[in-house]
Amino acid sequence: MLKHRGFPGRLPSSDFQFTIRRANKKGATPLIRRERFRDRKVADRRADTAFLAALIAHFGEEPFVRGNLDAGRLSWLLGREVIAVGKLNPTDYEQLLRVDMKRAEAGFPELFAADAPEFDWDDEDFDDEDFDDDEGGG
Repeated sequence: MLKHRGFPGRLPSSDFQFTIRRANKKGATPLIRRERFRDRKVADRRADTAFLAALIAHFGEEPFVRGNLDAGRLSWLLGREVIAVGKLNPTDYEQLLRVDMKRAEAGFPELFAADAPEFDWDDEDFDDEDFDDDEGGG
């Protein structure tokens, strides 16, 4: 499982996880398209916004490997702002994904506004050493 070094581990000052520390021995948690209803909690919507902002900042429009990105958090964006490159294998840590920037702007216009929210990714709980492994991730 590829570990995305430098990617925020979670939304600062929250319990919203963005990455996982190690592969699941039973296999990758399946990615599923989760329905986002209008009455979702503000905190949940903020986590979606921050995660998408981190994806854009880290990968832009380029394809990226699912790797250690949290399946639950990806599932809230899957099939809309984040799309599979090729056929989706929902349980593959090597699945290529990419941000669809047009859909991202339509779904999260606040990220593309002049006064876009800024996130403090310098979380004191995040430590790149937590991601050192002998699996050859990077």
